[in-house]
Amino acid sequence: MDGVMQAPGGRQEDTSGGFTYGGWQLSYPSDEMMKAALSEVMHTPFELLLGKTTYDIFAGYWPKANTDLEVADPFNKTKKYVVSHESFEPSWHNSYCVTGDVAAQIKKLKEEDAPDLWVWGSGNLIQTLLKEHLIDTMHLWIYPITIGKGKKLFAEGTQPEGFKLVDSKTSTTGVILATYDLAGPFKTGSL
Repeated sequence: MDGVMQAPGGRQEDTSGGFTYGGWQLSYPSDEMMKAALSEVMHTPFELLLGKTTYDIFAGYWPKANTDLEVADPFNKTKKYVVSHESFEPSWHNSYCVTGDVAAQIKKLKEEDAPDLWVWGSGNLIQTLLKEHLIDTMHLWIYPITIGKGKKLFAEGTQPEGFKLVDSKTSTTGVILATYDLAGPFKTGSL
């Protein structure tokens, strides 16, 4: 609930900053609603936009995954754009490095006649996208825990932005699946 998004899937997934709570998501097993929601997402055309750290984690896992084919197959087949401070040659099939003026390049990608760009993980990249107003919709899975330390979705420096809830569901374990669309400028006032 506190926005920590670091290493949900495993103890060694991302230990940067001394993070010791890796695998926290496993305390909340998927129920039928969560499985159906994931299935719907995986059957919608998309391309991935990933930060380099998330790309490295995914590229080390998904090409070899044989137990979670519902996610592995779409991830392995789709185009993957990897935002990196330094140019590199991605090893994962159908992956492309994005470096330099990242905001301008992402704006060009968004203008293409292609599936939506989806960001998974990639906390630093999300901060850039928020700052540059490049997010149209956010699909959040909010788990009923607080972790305190770790990489957060809305980190220091997040720009004020208005969002509108367009869909929500709650799992039997209390996980909230919420979809928000951009709602326009952030507004303030007085009561």
